[in-house]
Amino acid sequence: MQALVPSDILQLEAYFAAAKRVSIVVHVHPDGDALGSGTAMLTYLRQCRGLEARLLLPEAGPASLDFVLPADGWIDAAGEPEAARAWIAGSDLIVCQDMNEFKRAEALAPALTASGARKVLIDHHLNPNRELFDLLFSETEISSTCELLYWVLLALPGVGEAAKLPMPVLDALMTGMTTDTNNFANSVFPSTLQMASELLAAGVDRNALLGHLYQNYRENRFRAMGAVLAERMVVRPDGVAYIILDRAFLQRFEIQEGETEGFVNLPLGIGNVRISLLLREDDGHFRVSIRSKAGVSANRLATEVFHGGGHEQAAGGKLHFPQDIATPADAEKFVSDVTARFMRNQ
Repeated sequence: MQALVPSDILQLEAYFAAAKRVSIVVHVHPDGDALGSGTAMLTYLRQCRGLEARLLLPEAGPASLDFVLPADGWIDAAGEPEAARAWIAGSDLIVCQDMNEFKRAEALAPALTASGARKVLIDHHLNPNRELFDLLFSETEISSTCELLYWVLLALPGVGEAAKLPMPVLDALMTGMTTDTNNFANSVFPSTLQMASELLAAGVDRNALLGHLYQNYRENRFRAMGAVLAERMVVRPDGVAYIILDRAFLQRFEIQEGETEGFVNLPLGIGNVRISLLLREDDGHFRVSIRSKAGVSANRLATEVFHGGGHEQAAGGKLHFPQDIATPADAEKFVSDVTARFMRNQ
């Protein structure tokens, strides 16, 4: 991680000192890092700064992550679009987290673009759209947005150590960092372990968090996982593995949002697999998750083929129908063809 720029911290402090109403915005399909960093910032601004703030979610996160969110102070923009847009319009400061440009918030993007408020970015993805923001904290050599936010908060005047932050802030930051590293399996840096150590020393109950995150799933997830491995996982000699979950499969196991989390990583346990794709059918498109081993760029495949992007070895995007493929049934041939070409060019 690069050292934070002192003038940027002072500028952020000035923005907080001048703000009266704040919007915190995260990406669509919010995961643990988005919800964790969003909740941490919301709690800090409300409890430590006394500011009127709201966390705006483009849509609700998975039920398995509901424990991260506070009882109030957040808006599900998919269910309350007018309330979300009105809050943005009335804000004098907007903080975007775990997203590198407005379009990652999808339906909220026009309201963000139209707002004349000061805009701050705190994010760890590649290629942030710098023109959109007045102040950026952008760092890719870090585990998560939650980790970056942790160091930013500690650098603010009057903080300096984890014990100076409310416990709900620390819990949320540990949650997001844990999920974005796949429980310390990837994207772990010295600063990541330092953060984890400091949070534990400050009183975070990691065992309780792990219970919420990994020991509270419905049985359906595990039945579906078995079927994925037995029926849907394709492994090719060129090092490509892919899993396609169409609507019929999702309905068969009554899969809910978040219950396929981590499935894309399963093929990477196979020695010769170098890149793994998971496609999950949604309305008018497949959501695409891509994970890879060192030396193969998940980000490049997501950017070039799936209208997305992300990190070098963890990225995502979408495959639209009928724009990219005529019907959902054409997904397998498309994936097979584009990944074969991609691997030949590695």
